[in-house]
Amino acid sequence: MLYITYALNSLLMIAMALLLGWFLAARLGQPWRFYIAGAITFILAQLFHIPLVAGLTLAFRQGLLPQPPPQWQALFNAILLGLLAGLCEELARYFILKYSLKDARSWGAALMYGAGHGGIEAILLGIVTLIAYINMVMMAQNPAALAALPAEQAQVIQTQLAAYWSASWPLTLLGALERSFALCIQLSLAVLVMQVFLRGKLIWLAIAILWHTIVDATAVLALPKLGPAGTEVLVAVTALISLGIIFALRTPDEPAPAPEPGLPATP
Repeated sequence: MLYITYALNSLLMIAMALLLGWFLAARLGQPWRFYIAGAITFILAQLFHIPLVAGLTLAFRQGLLPQPPPQWQALFNAILLGLLAGLCEELARYFILKYSLKDARSWGAALMYGAGHGGIEAILLGIVTLIAYINMVMMAQNPAALAALPAEQAQVIQTQLAAYWSASWPLTLLGALERSFALCIQLSLAVLVMQVFLRGKLIWLAIAILWHTIVDATAVLALPKLGPAGTEVLVAVTALISLGIIFALRTPDEPAPAPEPGLPATP
């Protein structure tokens, strides 16, 4: 059973990301270039986000930055990690919309853009988990390969294999479930940032960063206390709130402007 569910988990991550783009393109008539732009935005944001987190982590460990009191450590780390993710991803989203996607100025365009942002994350995670699954299958079916390894290393791998193949099958599908929630959240964040351009107020960017921070910080705080399954329940709540944000901010897409009298229509 686990052979099926582990593989299904990875394939669902990839499939749902692509199917969401296909649905928005077919239902709302949004171009795939908005989806691709969203994917590029996520990657560009990580080029800043990952080194920034690594640099701050090193600075705290080396004493270059003051550590918070022990009783506030978990809360501080959760908020800081959430804020860094929010700043990097939402600022990247804002600048791409402002300077590269000047024709993306509608609710539907925001959804397609957000689908690409969250979609590429789901696809990359799906590929990573699929590679891990293939490695676990190969090691499980070739125990002789472990005998050639040093005893200490072989013991570590044996422990990992035992934990991997003893998991309850519903837990093996949590990754795909979490990605479905994450896609809802990414769509809501894209819609929030789009309001900067639809309503002409920068406060919407701050709201997007705040919402991103709350979602990520909540998950970080919940994981050690509630475990994976309990955390997913909490993430599901944030996904439902995100859906509420999406539809609360829904506006009809403006039709293309009519050509001026005497001028041919633009094809």
